[in-house]
Parts: sequence; structure tokens; C-alpha cells
Amino acid sequence: MTDAERRCVIDAIERVIQQDVGRNIAPLFGTCSGGLYRAAAAIAATPHPVLGLITGFYVPLGTPPAAETDGPGGAALLAAGLSSVGVRCRIATDMVCASACAAALRGAAADVPVDAAAPGEDMRALVDAWTAVGVTTAIAIERCGPARDGVPRNMRGLDMSAWNAPLHALFEAGPWGTVAIGDGGNEIGMGSVPHALIAQHVDNGTTIACATPAQHLIVAGVSNWGCYALIGALAALRADWRTGLLGVLDEKLDAAVLEAMVRDGPAVDGVTRLQTLTVDGLEPAVHHAKIHEIRVLVAGAR
Repeated sequence: MTDAERRCVIDAIERVIQQDVGRNIAPLFGTCSGGLYRAAAAIAATPHPVLGLITGFYVPLGTPPAAETDGPGGAALLAAGLSSVGVRCRIATDMVCASACAAALRGAAADVPVDAAAPGEDMRALVDAWTAVGVTTAIAIERCGPARDGVPRNMRGLDMSAWNAPLHALFEAGPWGTVAIGDGGNEIGMGSVPHALIAQHVDNGTTIACATPAQHLIVAGVSNWGCYALIGALAALRADWRTGLLGVLDEKLDAAVLEAMVRDGPAVDGVTRLQTLTVDGLEPAVHHAKIHEIRVLVAGAR
């Protein structure tokens, strides 16, 4: 493939994930157009990349209270794929989301360390730890971040400070590049979107819009889709990584990750707040259709 052909494939992948599932975020897609290509190109061009993934969004009013199924699942697939091609990864999350992240990694058969932080914890030790292992890129995936007033809030406007570790400080503080994946306006990275746009279009947008920006922002209808897309984009850019990365763009593996999270995490759907095998209120078949589309786009462009 030529560089132009690779860019066309990645732009097509980005269009696959830019489907609004009911949050009225379609106006954000245009603002962030090309974010997938820029993120993947930055990672693919990094010598000896080491990725730090930040994920986990707690649902305090869930049945039971637990991490949501969107975020850790996609992070686990991304970590599994990159680990299979020799790229080291680690995950940072909240204490209350650690079990769901660990379950997702087991479902993906990914041996990746998890750093769990507490609300109010000073991030300097974790910044030092990530620096020591040579993290080159921090990727925030469906990760609640602070609004303009410093308060992290969920889509319903609930203050999440009691559960949310200040991992945005880890995201911003290190000597690494930053990539973010989000789907609602209140996630780390959404500070790259004009506040007025989120305020105008997203429910509670004025209050919940995250102020933390990212160098590269991927906006998707569901954040897990952003992970699928990043896996596909990296496979398109790096022929030496393609086989390993395409190996995790697999519907059965995605299902195994979700089942492990819900059963062992536990984890709940962030929309329905129930412990079901769904992500953002959508059945697995919807998510698996995205995986299939992305895999076909990459495989057909060899």
C-alpha cells in the first residue's frame, strides 16, 4: 500500500466508528476528523513504543455498583494485540474499577500489569513508575475527566470525585504523547473539542464537558469502537504488526472479554446500569459488526 492508500483505509475505518448511538455527538465528529490517522501514525512511528492505557468508568448507581463495560474491554483487546507484536503495555485505573480491568485482560489472555489508584491520590509516584518503564504514549479510553470547575462528572451530571482517581494528572504529567478515545464529551481528551460545541449538543454538556485535552482525539459512537479502530489503523500502517493485531479483531475474543468482565469484574452496562452482556445499551452483534467491517477494510488493503 502507498501512504495515500493507507490514509484512505484509516479514514474509512474512522467513518465506521462515527455513528451516533443517541448522545447527539455527531457534531463532534467533524471537529475531530482525522484524529484516528494522526493517533495511529504517531504510535506507529515511535521507536520502541510502550503504551500506558488509562481506563475504567465507575457506575455508582449500577446494579451492582461497578465499572462499566465500555472502556476496559476495548483497552484489553488493544493491549492484547500490541503485546502479541512485542509492544509493552500497562493499564491505570481506579481501585473500584481494577477488578473489571483485570477480568477483561484475562478474557483477552493479555498479561499486562494494572496500576490501581485511589480518589485523591497524588499521581507523582505513578508518573515516576511510568517514566521508569519508558511509557511513550498515554491513551485514555472512556475515562471520566474533570470539567472546567475541576469536578469529574458522569453523563447524568453526577459528581464522580468519590470514586474517580485523578488519573488525568497522570495523562498530562509525563514525558509521553497523549491519545484519547471518548464518546460523550465528559472523557479525558474532550478538552480538545470547543466547550461551546459540547454544551450546545450534548445533554448536560455545559456542566460535564471535560477540560483535559489530548494531542490526538478519537471520537466514536462507543469508546470500545475507538479501540477497535486504533487496532485496525495500526495494522494498516505497520505490516510487521498486521497479523498480530488482526488476530484480536475477533468477535469471539471480544465476546470472551465481555463475558469475563460481567461475570468476574463485575461490570455493568453504563447506559442501563445492569449486569448484562451489553455495552452502552447495545447487543454484542452491533459491536461485532464494527469489528468485522474494520477487519475487512484492513485485510482488503494489503
